Amino acid sequence: MFFIFGLRTKVTRSGVVQQVCRNCGNHAAQVVTRRSTKFSLFFVPLIPIRTRYLQQCTFCGAQYDVPKSAAQHLPVG
Repeated sequence: MFFIFGLRTKVTRSGVVQQVCRNCGNHAAQVVTRRSTKFSLFFVPLIPIRTRYLQQCTFCGAQYDVPKSAAQHLPVG
């Protein structure tokens, strides 16, 4: 009997926020994304393993983690 299992990561874009970047200090658009990794069995995602919220500066490209509570309360525009 064979079992096909693995991990699958899905990236969804939550929105764009106008803020000052922590890295470069420029007022630029910050793209907020959600990365969700799930355990999959027979190509069906079953169990969520890890969820991360990331914010990326469109000016310098710096990317950093954002807490879930902060990502959900960002003024998306």
